[in-house]
Amino acid sequence: MLSTLKPAQGRLLISEPFLEDPEFMRSVILIADETDSSTLGVILNQKSLLLLSDLLPHIEGLIEFPVFIGGPVERDAIFYIHRCYDKIPEGFEIAKGIYWSYNFDIIAGLIERNEISNDEIKFFVGYSGWGQGQLEDELVRNSWIVSDKYHPDVVFSALEEDIWREVIINLGPKYAHIINFPQNPNLN
Repeated sequence: MLSTLKPAQGRLLISEPFLEDPEFMRSVILIADETDSSTLGVILNQKSLLLLSDLLPHIEGLIEFPVFIGGPVERDAIFYIHRCYDKIPEGFEIAKGIYWSYNFDIIAGLIERNEISNDEIKFFVGYSGWGQGQLEDELVRNSWIVSDKYHPDVVFSALEEDIWREVIINLGPKYAHIINFPQNPNLN
């Protein structure tokens, strides 16, 4: 399953179907930052049992926003990505039209006035990170597929169980067959 693309900001890391690490099993990670010494991203398809109102009770809104587990690093920190720069003119762009931020002052009013929706913003606790050489080693072991073939809608999807399947299908016929692999190959 060796991927020809290198990890880069704005690309996806897609776990191979038999990755046994429970933190990353069938995960899709949006890479937010890639340098020579580290890679940082958020898992798009691991919804927690929390809602934003559980973590920030002072922000009241009509819409309940789910919170996703961005990864095992700094699980006490809350981040978000958004695609509504016209409403939230801040954050740094990690992919075309997708921004990363952690400033909740500006979004509190938008949430309270019901001016922002689930398909425009996604909240995370923690993030995924790799030190120098770690991700490269995992790529050599075929733990991940790197992709830049995705629609921004998949990034903001709340249907976490469909995200992994959808990004695999978007890779084309060479990869499409792996969506039918069982999570545990011993059950095959």
